[in-house]
Amino acid sequence: MDTVIIQLTTPKTMKLLRELEELHLLRVLKKNISTKMRLSDKYAGKLPISVAEDLQKHIEQSRNEWDNNI
Repeated sequence: MDTVIIQLTTPKTMKLLRELEELHLLRVLKKNISTKMRLSDKYAGKLPISVAEDLQKHIEQSRNEWDNNI
């Protein structure tokens, strides 16, 4: 037997798969398989460049203030 991974594109697809399973034509092994995505890939391009640069400057400033207070 071959195992394949599919992505459902409509809600009706799962119903169809269950019907095929009842006919013993296939077997559904897992309902959800999550693929691990790097956070940098997941959030890439979510902030405008100017906001990201301001945030980075703020983080650096906060770290410097923290280091100076220790």
